[in-house]
Amino acid sequence: MMLPERRSATVRDAVLDAAEALFAAHGYDAVSVRDIAQAANAHPGSITYHFGSKAGLLRTIYSRHCGPMNARRLELLGEARRLSDPVERLQAILRAYVLPAFTDLRDQAGGGARFTRLRAVMSAEGNAVAREIIAEAFDATSHAFIDALTETLAHLDRSQIVWRSQFLLGALYYALVNPERVSRLSRGAADGGDTNRAVEELIEASVWGFAGGTADDAKRRLGHA
Repeated sequence: MMLPERRSATVRDAVLDAAEALFAAHGYDAVSVRDIAQAANAHPGSITYHFGSKAGLLRTIYSRHCGPMNARRLELLGEARRLSDPVERLQAILRAYVLPAFTDLRDQAGGGARFTRLRAVMSAEGNAVAREIIAEAFDATSHAFIDALTETLAHLDRSQIVWRSQFLLGALYYALVNPERVSRLSRGAADGGDTNRAVEELIEASVWGFAGGTADDAKRRLGHA
């Protein structure tokens, strides 16, 4: 009796992995149910059986990533908000947002670089189904980060925080979608695939963007020179 259940689970996981890879590479609209089934070596009817529709499949992909990613982000955010120094707190808040996006799904800390690439493609494509799913998955966590940044950066109003958070998200997407550009434009001096360096550079640039300068400038601005 267990063999069909194992087979069903295997097919379901294969479809999820195939769909995630195809959506990340080509977008939502360009990928058909038949494309996904072929890549997963599955019958097209299995997608309807397990997920109901292509939209249901995309929603499931988001669900399986967003749980661990959001949990890890909120865990790190809670630690960051306990820091008393405003510059260190800002850096930690930004790290809490950025780091899980660079973490592979196999790491139980959550996240997934391929999933973030998928999110970037979905956002650029502007599909109404994807927009709704993204909002359901991330708006609550995004508000938590905006609240923490607003508390830390008293010289900015909430609308400014939202704008700069949007720019941070765009930079995060691009760093993951097109790392080879860093390698090319630096003429090999930098490795765009170095995720540790990418995280640190993104945080440093974001400190400047949110606080109006480098970490030392931020200390002066926030009264902790």
